[in-house]
Amino acid sequence: MFSYLRKRFSSHIRERSRRRARLVSKDGRCNIEFGNVEQSRFVFLIDIWTTILDLRWRYKMTIFISAFLGSWFLFGLLWYVVAYIHKDLPEFNPSINHTPCVENINGLTSAFLFSLETQVTIGYGFRCVTEQCATAIFLLIFQSILGVIINSFMCGAILAKISRSKNRAKTITFSKNAVISKRGGKLCLLIRVANLRKSLLIGSHIYGKLLKTTITPEGETIILDQVNIEFIVDAGNENLFFISPLTIYHIIDKNSPFFHMAAETILQQDFELVVFLDGTVEATSATCQVRTSYIPEEVLWGYRFAPIVSKTKEGKYRVDFQNFSKTVAVETPHCAFCLYNEREAKVKEKKGFDNPGFVLSEVSETSDTKM
Repeated sequence: MFSYLRKRFSSHIRERSRRRARLVSKDGRCNIEFGNVEQSRFVFLIDIWTTILDLRWRYKMTIFISAFLGSWFLFGLLWYVVAYIHKDLPEFNPSINHTPCVENINGLTSAFLFSLETQVTIGYGFRCVTEQCATAIFLLIFQSILGVIINSFMCGAILAKISRSKNRAKTITFSKNAVISKRGGKLCLLIRVANLRKSLLIGSHIYGKLLKTTITPEGETIILDQVNIEFIVDAGNENLFFISPLTIYHIIDKNSPFFHMAAETILQQDFELVVFLDGTVEATSATCQVRTSYIPEEVLWGYRFAPIVSKTKEGKYRVDFQNFSKTVAVETPHCAFCLYNEREAKVKEKKGFDNPGFVLSEVSETSDTKM
């Protein structure tokens, strides 16, 4: 019992370590940190628009609320200072003939309310600027212009955040696992991808990168070395008609990095397969990229995907997403090298072999039959 628990615990630790080492998560987020960056963080403030768009919603809404509340309170203080300098406040006991800069400002609270009414252009009419004070007129113009700028920037940032093509990528899904089986007489690595919307992605292109650690002949260790993985779709790699789920596959030939892997050794490999799907959103014409990744534990050798598309009696095509990531075991060679050796042996068997030492001798036939 103790040995069983120890084995389960060690396997759980190995699985957690592999998950931590994943560069790209299943939903496409990159797990990477930048350390000892020489450039100051001021460069991020120069590109303030991208910085605001990349912020999470909780930080964006905090900045949104703080920008408005801060500007209202700041200008409220300025309006209070103007009333204080002009001696419009009740504690100065102004005369009956005294004309204030702003009517009906009696303290900091009323100054804050007037600042809010001015910036959001409410205009209740109870508090208003008079023509007797040039400072108040200038402050009114300045706050109105600054309020329009703040309102345009913050509302534009929220609208751009909502309409980003990154959100469109969430309606593109990949299968949970990749499978390896025969397809068209060749050993292939297959992945299923589906578009959850009826609107298409224009000019879609699918490709992959295999990330692994390699050692060069010079002895240099390269972490996250990238190897191109070419994926093929039966309908063509360019301008996919991406209305129904597609099965993309990579042929494991002698040029493939999976050629020297086998069913018994693939779990011992240290790699991460990152799959990319680029396209243009049909509704907004914005470019979109979807990413996902597969580690050795998520590559199933000797399986294929279950059928997912069917046709109803009414003539409609139905996609059953319950079988989207479902796999079925099939007979598959345990390595690509064995499959190609078997095919070459069959070809040689059909061709046969010539024996140069064989000599054909003619024998004359004689008849021993007597009449």
